[in-house]
Amino acid sequence: MKREKRERIVYFLIGLLVFMILMFPLYWMIVTALKTQVEIFEVPTPLWPRDLTLEAFKSQFAESASTMTGFRNSFLISICSMVIATLLAIPAAYGLARFRFKGKKLLILFFLMTQMLPATLILTPLYIMFARLGLLNNYWSPILADATLGIPFSVIILRTYFLSIPKELDEAARIDGCNSVSAFFRIMLPLAKPGVVVAAVFSFVYAWGDLIYGITFMTDPTKRPITSNIYNYVQQYQTLWNATMAFGIVAIFPIVLIFIFMQRYIVSGLTNGAVKA
Repeated sequence: MKREKRERIVYFLIGLLVFMILMFPLYWMIVTALKTQVEIFEVPTPLWPRDLTLEAFKSQFAESASTMTGFRNSFLISICSMVIATLLAIPAAYGLARFRFKGKKLLILFFLMTQMLPATLILTPLYIMFARLGLLNNYWSPILADATLGIPFSVIILRTYFLSIPKELDEAARIDGCNSVSAFFRIMLPLAKPGVVVAAVFSFVYAWGDLIYGITFMTDPTKRPITSNIYNYVQQYQTLWNATMAFGIVAIFPIVLIFIFMQRYIVSGLTNGAVKA
């Protein structure tokens, strides 16, 4: 019993250390947002502001018009990108999980490889493509570009989730008179709901955090996403770090809310989808 108790204490301390390391950047972002510019550049810089100020956050509300416009654009782009990525990933993942065909492993490897490629690699081809289609400075250009970020991850997650669902359910559905399509919509899709939620959430997060597509394909500042507002605090001779950190906190607030309210589905989808490869 003493040994088990010591092990639990050790695991707790290790977990606490990992948690502190992972949360320190967020803590430093909040602390920096509450400091003055003078304190930020002090050596050594204080771990907690001596002169706590909310001026950096007030500047966000002072520019509420541009901030709300950025939020509106980001919500529009992220939601549309999420819907496209999820709708395309569901049948693709189901096909890779349930059917056998030549080149299946190569196709799965292709999806894995696309996760390792930087967004800048396809930036120029996408720009040329959108320019020829007349989609530059149009919401559809970042929507379609961001969907390319969410689709590979969604396919990988959903495929492993479909693999965790017993095939006997397919056979039972056919015995009850369902064909492949009706069995998919009536049986498989409801069971895969946590995996679909995970795919949708991460597709939304990918699109929300995008900067390079938003500023490359959109030349009109009123159509750019919220992430482009970060350039408002990068001046010619200095960077307003406290305002930049305050902007970061405001920008990630919707994502934090999503993870708080959807954590049950996210944990279930990630753990169940990790059963088989």
